[in-house]
Amino acid sequence: MKITVSENKQALGKLAAQSGIHAILEALAKKPRIAIILATGASQFEMLENLTGADIDWSRVTIFHLDEYIGLPEDHKASFRRYLHERVVDKLPSLYRFVGVNGSADNIGNEIERLNRLIREQEIDVCFAGIGENAHLAFNDPPADFTTTEPFLQVTLDEACRQQQLGEKWFNSLEEVPTQAISMSIQQIMRSGVLILSIPDRRKAQAVKMAFEGPVDNSVPASIVQQHPDCRVFLDTESASLLSE
Repeated sequence: MKITVSENKQALGKLAAQSGIHAILEALAKKPRIAIILATGASQFEMLENLTGADIDWSRVTIFHLDEYIGLPEDHKASFRRYLHERVVDKLPSLYRFVGVNGSADNIGNEIERLNRLIREQEIDVCFAGIGENAHLAFNDPPADFTTTEPFLQVTLDEACRQQQLGEKWFNSLEEVPTQAISMSIQQIMRSGVLILSIPDRRKAQAVKMAFEGPVDNSVPASIVQQHPDCRVFLDTESASLLSE
């Protein structure tokens, strides 16, 4: 695991994107098509802006995303499908494929089966993600399931996770924040060839310390990335402020 600390979130986003772009170009040099995973949320704004401006042959790239609320329509401001369309997909007209997680599907079980079938057909070359204030990875809140091999699963969001979504102003009240979501599993995230984590802001500092300086434990879901063979962590001075080194 390599940790890079930047002066601010703008520099963090640029460096994280550059690292991811390099990994994408390396993968494209080896095979005709690749697949990547993108995350959403406030932590990814700067990284995605730099990523979408890169000189990449997007006609050879499939994009999956990590998670989506259950029961939230796509036109809601907190919808992750909407987020990715506005910030990524609509800016990449040549993109080969975007596999959206449909949390408002009539049958969530069938939707999870569809996602699992599609992602099992792919080798994931690069995963871009962040971690939550409760150290969640995707929507795998503590205690996270470190053992399931299913790529996507239905999860219940804990109050700390829901409070974070409210604090980031995606919702007007805690009651509006859904309690269920479809999330990519821990094992599926860990199967990615390269894992790039963008984690700005002081509110993530305690989660950063627990995840990267504490033991690997499902009570701190993001701690699992200590075991990834190529995990690149990008922090700013605020999110790194509690680290011992």
